[in-house]
Amino acid sequence: MAKAVLYDSVLCVGCRLCEAACAEKWKLPYTDEIAEAEKTSAQKLTTVTTHGERFSRKLCMHCIDPACASVCPVAAFEKTAAGPVVYHKDLCMGCRYCLMACPFQVPSYEWNARLPYVKKCDMCAERVSFGGVTHCSEACPFEATITGERDEVIEIAKQRIEASPDDYHPAIYGMQEVGGTSVLMIGAVPFEELNMPVGLPKEALPDFTWAALKYVPDVVVLGTVLMGGVYWITHRREEVAAAEGGQQ
Repeated sequence: MAKAVLYDSVLCVGCRLCEAACAEKWKLPYTDEIAEAEKTSAQKLTTVTTHGERFSRKLCMHCIDPACASVCPVAAFEKTAAGPVVYHKDLCMGCRYCLMACPFQVPSYEWNARLPYVKKCDMCAERVSFGGVTHCSEACPFEATITGERDEVIEIAKQRIEASPDDYHPAIYGMQEVGGTSVLMIGAVPFEELNMPVGLPKEALPDFTWAALKYVPDVVVLGTVLMGGVYWITHRREEVAAAEGGQQ
């Protein structure tokens, strides 16, 4: 059964241990300056954001039917049976369609890198796929972030709301948004006050993608050819760079 992550804004104290654990997992620098920047980037794959006395988190939502995977012409994104949406950088051709397709504006691009790739949270797929928990869940001392089977964490979320109805907004974010997500959220206030996008369709976004594309087959064919050329150029650059490095 697929895993999921539950983030509880009510229990979050903004300690940012989740950020530090994520940075350590990805071997990314984590300075005071990076910690203070409340936005995701190629150097920071999850972030705690401050909303007055409340906190929220931004990370990949791991959609059940992800738009990033549906628009990628080379299958660089994959929704795994365990729940995570993973990125295969060896397949990526750098088209950045994923950045435009994501309704949560999550994927980041290494704009300053010589050979740039897309960066995003992978829900610690190397752990979750074998029954483990995410690094951010492990690091959280207050169970504001937990990992478990999706049905189980939904039940936990419902229990927390029912046990303290005065403390929680009566909804679970990610239950239906864009077909459902593998990262879920509960909080004290409506989710727009935590800077989460609201008004998203309940249907998975790829349903809209294919509904539109089936009417433009010529564009799809032409796009595939062009993207294939870009893919070759991108990987040719990698080969050249590797060769240059070997000659030094």
